[in-house]
Amino acid sequence: MTYSDSKVIRVSRSRRPKIVVIGGGTGLPVVLSALKEQDAQITAIVTVSDDGGSSGTIRNFINVVPPGDIRNVLVSLSDIPQEQKDVFQYRFDSSDSFFSGHAIGNLIIAALNEMHGNIFDAVQSLSKMMRVDGHVFPASNEPLTLNAEFIDGTIQAGEKEITNKDKRIKRVWVTDTNSNKEPEAVSPVLEAIMQADAVVLGPGSLFTSILPNLMIPNLGEAVRKTKAEVIYICNIMTQLGETDHFSDCDHVDVINRHLGGHYVNTTLVNGAKIDMSKFNPKDYDAYIEPVKNDYVGLRKQGCRVITDDFIDQRSGLVFHDGEKVANEIINRAFTAMSTRKTTE
Repeated sequence: MTYSDSKVIRVSRSRRPKIVVIGGGTGLPVVLSALKEQDAQITAIVTVSDDGGSSGTIRNFINVVPPGDIRNVLVSLSDIPQEQKDVFQYRFDSSDSFFSGHAIGNLIIAALNEMHGNIFDAVQSLSKMMRVDGHVFPASNEPLTLNAEFIDGTIQAGEKEITNKDKRIKRVWVTDTNSNKEPEAVSPVLEAIMQADAVVLGPGSLFTSILPNLMIPNLGEAVRKTKAEVIYICNIMTQLGETDHFSDCDHVDVINRHLGGHYVNTTLVNGAKIDMSKFNPKDYDAYIEPVKNDYVGLRKQGCRVITDDFIDQRSGLVFHDGEKVANEIINRAFTAMSTRKTTE
């Protein structure tokens, strides 16, 4: 296990690094925006098993892949003017009983899904309209249902229902919402993973944003087989109903167990103390405490550890510092490129 003080090792930059980021939730756009500034070739693979909020409502009414995470990722990589982004992100307030809670972007994605007949082509069409720098791929072309088995042996389906159980999760898997077919990712998703220099997992909810993607059989197999550096961005805070009292090692262990081996090559972990006096629990009702560091346990997982002050708490909220995280990802990607070149 090695440690870094965030000094970026510069290697020959013969081409833009190919970086695939897999996940969902609010942390993903922060990292994608920072990577965009680093001039990387970005592919975002976004979870499609969300069943809460506006995404869940739209999904239930018109049977479409939940659009919320896709919407936020599109905005983070878009080169359209900010005013247009604001319109796309606008959410109707509660005074409008029909549109209450819905973001305009979610409705546009749902409409394009109907026009194209599938979510993958819909997102590619919208990516062109929004001048997206990179690629945004739904993890699956079909809506997926997240399933969980808890430590006590009980089983629950549905992301929202799983977290509401507030039980320790043993394992998760996904099923096709509309059929008995095995969930699968489309070929561009698999090709992006296999051709990547770095495959980044997170940041995001461990069991409901990251693992649902890896549990798509052919997508998980691609992550196992890729020669890319597999990087996990560990969460800063534990999450109620998912990772209560987890250490950074616990997070990595769960990913590796679901993949069936030690596939995480590098883990980015926060080593700085969080100023809890700035922390407003009302803003994070699902979060409990800072994730504890367990370097001994991480060593046993066989992964490189890069630890730094990865916190951006300037607003009083606890986010990853996108610039610092992106620097480390770029560093590892170029190192992987250099290593691959010397071995070929």
